Amino acid sequence: MRRRQFIHLVAMSSAWPLVAHAQRTPASSRVVKIGVLWHAGSADEEKVYLDILTKAFSDLGYVDGKNVVFLHRFPAEQPERFRQFAKDLVEERADVILAVTQRGAMELRRATSAIPVVLVLGVNPVSSGLIESLAHPGGNVTGLSVMTLDTSGKRLGLLKEAVPTLKRVALLIDTNDPVNANLSSYLSAAKALGLKAGSVEVPTPDAIETAFSSVAGNSYDAALVMGSMLFNERERVGKAALAHRIPAGSVIAEMVPHGLLMSYGQDFPDFFRKAASYVDKILKGAKPADLPVEQPTRFKLVINLKVANALNLALPPTLLASADEVIE
Repeated sequence: MRRRQFIHLVAMSSAWPLVAHAQRTPASSRVVKIGVLWHAGSADEEKVYLDILTKAFSDLGYVDGKNVVFLHRFPAEQPERFRQFAKDLVEERADVILAVTQRGAMELRRATSAIPVVLVLGVNPVSSGLIESLAHPGGNVTGLSVMTLDTSGKRLGLLKEAVPTLKRVALLIDTNDPVNANLSSYLSAAKALGLKAGSVEVPTPDAIETAFSSVAGNSYDAALVMGSMLFNERERVGKAALAHRIPAGSVIAEMVPHGLLMSYGQDFPDFFRKAASYVDKILKGAKPADLPVEQPTRFKLVINLKVANALNLALPPTLLASADEVIE
């Protein structure tokens, strides 16, 4: 090989990492502000998803303190704090704001029609008036919706398969969460499966123990847990379920390791990764009004075999084989 060709190849090879890095960095060289309106009360409570979100942005080339500043706000499920933090993020002139829950998105929509808002876990963004349609949001809000089809029957069916003696199921409801809108679908699904379902309201974290005591005292055979506050309190929920020997299910896989029997639902970590890509597109010039709201394409079943053993449940091999993840 000629000396000139060799020098050229060496120079190119040393530049390749720089080229790859440039492809991962945001288009603009200025420091951008990304607001994040969570729903729990601290970074520790949100750690499971905060870590995923941070990595997703890092993979896209956003490094906190270098080319981006993250403005994290934790409202602790309090309506007045959602409202105040939404105003604060607007006043701080965030370039884009992530709203983890629909409640946060609603407050941000009231606070601004100019700053782009990316909704992470939307429940019913069309009927709530946040967007005009999934295909054409039409305003400053876009993002993701957790609803594609009614999975309540599937979730109850899996719980019945895991608990063969299941006749009565309790629906533990976070009374402050929009998920309550789905209660009727669960009641209908339970009836179709030959089950009797009843709702048990859980208005505050301190009511969790009382709720499970009521479930056990009223001879429910299992429970489904729904709502963001109950997710925040997943350790307390899991301990109460085990203490009262209640096989409990959820939509959220990240609750299962804390003492629940199973979950069936959307891949929530994937929602956070995709939300970061929405922000990236907007910062590179895309308009929220033109970015379709995405719905989940993957549902996963997670089973906690340790909990099943603690409750003396012999789970069918076919059910275990169908699980995306089994905690042993």
